[in-house]
Order: sequence, then C-alpha cells, then structure tokens
Amino acid sequence: MATGSKNTVCLWYDGCAEQAARFYAETFPNASVDAVYRAPADYPAGKAGDVLTVAFTVMGIPCLGLNGGPGVEHNWAFSFQVATLDQDETDRYWQAIVSNGGEESECGWCRDKWGIFWQITPVALTNAITDSDPAAARRAFEAMMTMKKIDIATIEAARRG
Repeated sequence: MATGSKNTVCLWYDGCAEQAARFYAETFPNASVDAVYRAPADYPAGKAGDVLTVAFTVMGIPCLGLNGGPGVEHNWAFSFQVATLDQDETDRYWQAIVSNGGEESECGWCRDKWGIFWQITPVALTNAITDSDPAAARRAFEAMMTMKKIDIATIEAARRG
C-alpha cells in the first residue's frame, strides 16, 4: 500500500474512503486518486474484495484513506488548511465542502460530510492577523472571530481601522 512518500497522512473512513478521495480530487488543485487497494481477506469492517485503502493526493499532500469501519470520529485536532488568494477561491472551496453535505463552523473552519475538518484561510487573513501593527492585527482578528466563512473585504476594512 505504499504511496511513494515516506510520510503519508492516513485518514480513517467508515467505508467511504474512495468517495471522499474522488471528491477531493475533483475539488482541489494538485489532487488525485492514485490507487485503490482491495482487501485480500475478510476483516472486521469488511469482506475480501472491498475497498480497504485509497491512496490519494490533496493539494500535493500524499494521503491514505483507510476504510477502518465505524466508531472513529475525526476532530478539530487535525485539519487541512487551504490558503486562498481571493474571495472567489475562498467561496469556491467553502461552498464545495459545505454544499456537499458538510457543515459550516467558525473562523474559516468547516467540516466535510466524512468528518474531515478544513480551514479555508485567505492569505489576506493571515497577513492581517500577523500585521506588525498590533492594533490592526487585533481589529482583523476580532472581525474574524465573528465570521464563519471569511469575508476578505471585511477583514481588510477592519485591518485599516
């Protein structure tokens, strides 16, 4: 099940690793489904011949989706952070995840329908909250704290004061 990388992110799914990998490949740049591996024998979450793992790439990051079965929940401790260049790109990724059975959350975070968390983070936000002017950074940060999907124009207005 090698993916060609020494370090691979392994994500647990309940039988839908291939579906998730195909969605990511259709949604993000530099993303692909690289290989689908089937179980050589029965296992606790499936039968011989079922999709066991899926090697895929998300924005250049090698991943392995494991159909490990029910009972394992993803949480905020792991997320993909996607740096976006403008509002159109921010909106496109946010909408793709949320409208495909996902959920909005706070401060640019959302969760896809398989439970994986995503931070759709405009570069403008990162620049604003790391501004060398502490007052400008604080205003931008406080504006972000009121948002679900990040609105770049509002962040930039807050940064300017």
